[in-house]
Amino acid sequence: MSSEKILIVDDDKEILDLIGFYLNNEGYDILKASNGIEATKFIENNPIQLIILDIMMPGIDGIEVCRRVRMKKNIPIIIVSAKSSEIDKVIGLSSGADDYMIKPFSMIELVARVKAQLRRYIYLNSNETENVKKDLIKINGLQISKENFTVKVYGREVSLTKTEYEIVLLMAENPNRVFPLEEIFERVWKEKYFHGNNTVMVHIARIREKIEENPREPKIVKTVWGVGYKIED
Repeated sequence: MSSEKILIVDDDKEILDLIGFYLNNEGYDILKASNGIEATKFIENNPIQLIILDIMMPGIDGIEVCRRVRMKKNIPIIIVSAKSSEIDKVIGLSSGADDYMIKPFSMIELVARVKAQLRRYIYLNSNETENVKKDLIKINGLQISKENFTVKVYGREVSLTKTEYEIVLLMAENPNRVFPLEEIFERVWKEKYFHGNNTVMVHIARIREKIEENPREPKIVKTVWGVGYKIED
C-alpha cells in the first residue's frame, strides 16, 4: 500500500469525492481543497507529494496555484480541466504542470498517471539524495563538500590549500586505509616519488595545524609509524 499524500483541488464536490475515493482505495493519503486559496494553505502546511488541480475555480485559479507551487516545489502536478483547446493545454503545461487531462476522463487512466508521476518523482528525488550523499563526506568530525571544495571540522570551516585539500580528500574517501608517503605524493602531485622527499610530511604537518585540536596528538590524520598516514572512521 502507498502512503504518499495527494492534494485534490476542485470546486466540484462530486469530482473531489470521486477522485478521492479511487485514490484512497489505492492507499494514498488524500487532502481536498475546493478553491485555490485553501489549496495554497494545504501546500504550505503539509508534505504533499502530488497535486491534482482544476483550472476554473473562484478566487485563485488553477494556473496561478500551479505557478505559485513551482516557485518553491518540484512536486508533480496533474491538471484536470474541462478546457480542451490546444492553447489551454499549452498554458497549463507552461505554468508548470506535469500532465493535463481533459474532463470527463477515465478514473483508471487518472490513477495510472498518478502512479507514473509519483514513480518518476520518487526516483528523481532518491537519485538527488544519493548524489548529495556522494558529494558530502562525514568522518571522525570531518566534513568535506566535494561540490564546494570546503572542509569543516566539528562544524568549523577551515581553509586548506588545493594540495592540502586533495591529501585530506584522498584519505577521507578511503577511511582506515594507510597511505604510504610515496603513494600520497604520486597521487596528489602526479610525479614520481624519490627517497628523502619530505614534501608530504610538511603538508601533513600543516594540515594538522589547521584541523587538529592538538596537532601533537592528532585524532583525525593519524600516523602509522613506518608505513604512512590514515583517517579512521
